Amino acid sequence: MRYAAPATVDEARALLSDNPGSQVFAGATDLVPQMRSGRPAPSVLVDLKRIERLTAVTHEDGQWTIGAATPAADLTRDAVFTAAFPGLSEGAGLIGSDQIQNRSSLGGNLANASPAADSVPALIANAGQAVIATADGTRTVPASEIVTGPGSTSLAEGEFIVEFTLADPPAGTGDAYLRMIPRTEMDIAIVGAAVRVTVDGDSISDAIVVLGAVAPTAVVVPDAAAALVGASVAGGSIDQSALTALAEAASAACDPIDDKRGTIVYRRQVAGVLAKRAAVIAVERAQNGV
Repeated sequence: MRYAAPATVDEARALLSDNPGSQVFAGATDLVPQMRSGRPAPSVLVDLKRIERLTAVTHEDGQWTIGAATPAADLTRDAVFTAAFPGLSEGAGLIGSDQIQNRSSLGGNLANASPAADSVPALIANAGQAVIATADGTRTVPASEIVTGPGSTSLAEGEFIVEFTLADPPAGTGDAYLRMIPRTEMDIAIVGAAVRVTVDGDSISDAIVVLGAVAPTAVVVPDAAAALVGASVAGGSIDQSALTALAEAASAACDPIDDKRGTIVYRRQVAGVLAKRAAVIAVERAQNGV
């Protein structure tokens, strides 16, 4: 196995093209444990952290561009980014330990294709777009279309995520991400829930609800969002009937597994509870501009 650290996207593209069986990595926080557990080593490891474009964060003309290899810690420390996307910042801040967050990234968290990835539900809820390096250029697709199942993605051989783009949220918008884990920290989510809402006056005008760790991929739940749209938020609280409908829709959308960390029944119940709690936080943020 060889190691390469290209300085440009074109150099990385050429390395992948010239070396079948090679693999990119952005932080190696998943790759190293996988190799230690017996996964075959790639012919060439291509380190993306040396490419400036992949670690840059810019905000221009109402759009954020986040390099796919940007350390999660850089995002959680960015006060402007966190104010715009608090839920996404929360998800990024839950990837492993503080030490791991200095290496982990949104691109790696997504491309690793774990159903329980913490940053993915909020990335999808905020309509994140992924810019992908192809053999002869780039293509842009919704982040929601990258993962196709546990450990599998829609990326072709030799393709990798360069950056993500996010539009500034509309006025009166807030988002939140919550997860349930068996231990107090450093664990994988049993359930994750991201909710983004836009409040207009005393009611919710737009919403999206995305669940993680309850199906082979993150799940967008239109029925849960529909339960929120039009709901009254007068006095800072969401109409209870809307919250009940939201929870029922979230639970119904789950397709979880039974394992030692949680039963199917338990995961479905928790999904509804977390979706409700995340919605309450998102509305509070939307109304308070936080």
